[in-house]
Amino acid sequence: MANGEIPISNPPALPSRLPESVLELAVQIQRKPLPENVRKSLRDFQQAACYLAAAMIFLRDNVLLESDLQHEHVKPRLLGHWGTCPGLIIVQSHLNLLIRNHDLDMIYVIGPGHGAPAALAALWLEGSLEKFYPGEYDRNADGLRNLITRFSVPGGFPSHINAETPGSIHEGGELGYALAVSFGAVMDSPDLIVTCVVGDGEAETGPTATAWHAIKFLDPRESGAVIPILHVNGFKISERTIFGCMDDKEIVCLFSGYGYQVRIVEDLENIDDDLQGALEWALAEIKKIQKAARSGEPIAKPRWPMIVLRTPKGWTGPKVVDGKIIEGSFHSHQVPLPKANSDDSQLAALKDWLSSYNIRELIKDGKPTESVLSILPQNDEKKLGQLKSTYDPYTGLKAVEWEDFTVEKGTDQSCMQVTGEYLDKVFQENPTTIRLFSPDELESNKLNAILNHTQRNFQWDEYSRANGGRVIEVLSEHDCQGFMQGYTLTGRTALFPSYESFLGIVHTMMVQYSKFIKIAKEVRWRGDLASINYIETSTWARQEHNGFSHQNPSFIGAVLNLKAEAARVYLPPDANCFLSTVNHCLRSKNYTNLIIGSKQPTAVYLSQEDAHEHCRQGASVWHFASSPEPSRSSPSTTNPDVVLVGIGVEVTFEVIKAAELLRDLCPELHVRVINVTDLMILFAESKHPHALSKDHFIEMFTADKPLLFNYHGYPTELQGLLFGREGLHRMTVEGYTEEGSTTTPFDMMLLNRVSRFDVASRALRAGSEQSDKVKQQLDTYLNDISARVKDVRAFIAENGKDPDDMYEMPKFLKK
Repeated sequence: MANGEIPISNPPALPSRLPESVLELAVQIQRKPLPENVRKSLRDFQQAACYLAAAMIFLRDNVLLESDLQHEHVKPRLLGHWGTCPGLIIVQSHLNLLIRNHDLDMIYVIGPGHGAPAALAALWLEGSLEKFYPGEYDRNADGLRNLITRFSVPGGFPSHINAETPGSIHEGGELGYALAVSFGAVMDSPDLIVTCVVGDGEAETGPTATAWHAIKFLDPRESGAVIPILHVNGFKISERTIFGCMDDKEIVCLFSGYGYQVRIVEDLENIDDDLQGALEWALAEIKKIQKAARSGEPIAKPRWPMIVLRTPKGWTGPKVVDGKIIEGSFHSHQVPLPKANSDDSQLAALKDWLSSYNIRELIKDGKPTESVLSILPQNDEKKLGQLKSTYDPYTGLKAVEWEDFTVEKGTDQSCMQVTGEYLDKVFQENPTTIRLFSPDELESNKLNAILNHTQRNFQWDEYSRANGGRVIEVLSEHDCQGFMQGYTLTGRTALFPSYESFLGIVHTMMVQYSKFIKIAKEVRWRGDLASINYIETSTWARQEHNGFSHQNPSFIGAVLNLKAEAARVYLPPDANCFLSTVNHCLRSKNYTNLIIGSKQPTAVYLSQEDAHEHCRQGASVWHFASSPEPSRSSPSTTNPDVVLVGIGVEVTFEVIKAAELLRDLCPELHVRVINVTDLMILFAESKHPHALSKDHFIEMFTADKPLLFNYHGYPTELQGLLFGREGLHRMTVEGYTEEGSTTTPFDMMLLNRVSRFDVASRALRAGSEQSDKVKQQLDTYLNDISARVKDVRAFIAENGKDPDDMYEMPKFLKK
C-alpha cells in the first residue's frame, strides 16, 4: 500500500487502554486568569517574535512589509526550521514574565536546536543581541534589517543555536543532550533554575531517555532545579513522533513512574493562562522541595514538577498550501513555503501569513512597542540572554600541590590510585566547584580514594542521599557527558573517568561540545571555561577479566580529529607523570583533555622533578634505559643504531624491557629510548601549537636512524600524526590491532605485536642495517627471541597466567 498523507491537522493520539483513573496522577491546578494587560503583552511579544522568526527564514528585503511583497524580497536560499518556533516563543514569553515577577536567575535551554529563529527573535526584542553585538543588531531599523536579512547567510547567525547565541549553553546541532546539560548546569548553583524544552522528536533519543532520571542525582539542598517542558507538537521531519502518539494517560503514567509531577498544558484557547499557571505551580513546587532540604528535613524521593506542552506544529503559520496540510503536520518542520521566491501562489501565501502578525503595530521605527516589552525583566542582568553564568562564569580551582602526592622512583604504583589520593585533596579544597561524573567504575578503576572525604550523590538511595557527595555515578555515559558539559559551561570544573572501551559512546557529544567551545573562543563577549577532562583507564592492555568487547582505544582518534587548538591527548608513562598531567589539565582552559593511564601497579620511572620536566617537554630521551649508558662527561646517548619510542603505560614498559633484553642479548646494538607523554608534539610543527620544531624533533629522534614506535592506540592514528615529518620511510608503528580475548595481559602484548620480544626483534632487524656486527648474528638473536616467546606462550597456555617474572622492575631502576 502506498504511503498516504495524514488527512487532518494535528491528529490526536489513539486512545490507550489504561484506566481513566490514572489521570488522577496528572496535576490539576486552579487556573487564575491573567490580567488583561499582561495577556495582551504576552500575545504582542509572541506575535512580534513569530513574525521575526518567519521573516528571518524568508526575507532579504522589505523586512516590515512596507511595500507589496515581491519575489525579489525573498531569499534565494530558504534555510531554517519554522515548525518548532511558535512553541519555543510561547515558552520564552512566559519565562520572561516569570523572571520579572520573581526576580529569578534562569537559563533557557532549547533542545530543538534548529529553533534558532525563535531564540534570536526573542533575544532581539529583549535587547540582548544589542548588548553583545552593538552596532549590528540594535533595536532600531538597521538592527532589525540585519537580524532578518543575515540569518542563515554567510556572516550571519546559523540556523541552529550555538555559542554566538546569547544565553545559550548548548550546541543545537545534534538532538538529545539538552536535558542532561540542564541538570549539570544547576548542580552547585542553588539559586539557578534552568527551563529546558525537550522536543518530542528529541525525546526519542537515547541520551534524552536516560536524562529524565537526572532528578535522582539532584540534591535540592546544594543545587538549583530544572523545569523540563516536553513540547509535544506531534511531528518530526517527516513522521509522527512517539510522544505525539501517546495520549495523556500514557504520558502521565510514564513520567509519574520516573518521579515527576506532570502538568499537561493543552488548552489552545487559553494557552497563556494555562502555561503561566503551570509555570507558577512548578516554581512553587521547586521552592517547597528546596526549602525542606535546606531546613534539614529533605523530602525523600521528592516528585519534581514537569510540564507537557501540546501545541500544533508550525502553529500560526500557513494552514494549507498546494493542497497539503502545513500547520499541524510535518510539512511545517522546515520551510513551509519552499517556492516562495519563484511561485506566485506561495508568495501570496507568505504575504498573508506574515501580514497576519500585524508587525507594524508591534514594531514602530524599528523599535518594539512598550506592550511587547512590558513582560521583560526590569533588570537587564536577569534577562535570558544576559545572565552572567551563561557567558562569563569561570571559577578557578584552589590549587593543590600535586608534588605532595608523588611516589618513589623504582616502585610499582597504580596511576589511578595515586591520582585518586590527589583528587581527594582537590575535592576537599574545592567543595562546590568540582565534580566527578562516571559510570559505576570508580572502585574498579581504583580512583576510590576520592571517596575518603566525600560520597556518591544518588538521592534515591537512602544511604547516599542528602550528604553533599561530589561523585555522581550513573550507568549512562550520555548523562555523564551532559552533566559535565552543563557544569563546565556554567563555570565549574569536572572530570569524567571511564573504561577506555566505552568512552566512544559519547564521541558525537564530545564533538558537538568542542564545536561550541571553538565558536565561543571566537566570540569576543564569551569568557574562558575550564577544560573538559576525560580519564581513560581499564585499557585494552589490562582487561583482567573482560574480553574483546572491552578492548577499544578509538576515543583517541575522536579527540585527534578536533581542531588543533582544542585537542590535547596525554599518555603519561607512570604515576608521577600522571599526577603532573592531571594537575595541569585541571588548571587548563578551553581544551578537550584526554588522559590515558593504567589502574594496575606499574613501574615508576621518573622522580618528581624529572616527571615535571618530562611532562613540560611532552617527550624526552630516557638515558637510563638507552645503551650504551651515557657517562657523566657525555650525558647524551650519541649516534644510536635504532630509536625505540614508547607511548602509553603498558607499551612503554615493554619498550623498557626490550631495551633491557637487548642490552643483555646484543650489547653491540646502540639503542636510544624515548617516551612521549604529550601525543600532540609529534604533529608537524605547523599543525599544532605543541608540535616539536623540526630541529628539536631531529635532535631527539635523529634525522636518519630507524624509528620504532610502540603505541597504545591504533597505528594509523600515529601514522597520521607523523605525516609531514621528514624521513617517514624509516618510521614504523605498532599498536592495538583488534586482536584480543579474555586472556592474560602479556598475551595481549603478544597478540598485538607490541611485546618486548616484538620490539626487540624489530630493533634487531632495523639495527642490522646499521651495524655489521648485529647483521652477522641476526638469525641467532632472532632464534633466541623466538624460543623465549615459545616458552612464554606455553607457560600461559598451561597455567592460565603470565610468568611470575614478567613484570619485574627493569634492572635500570633497581640501581
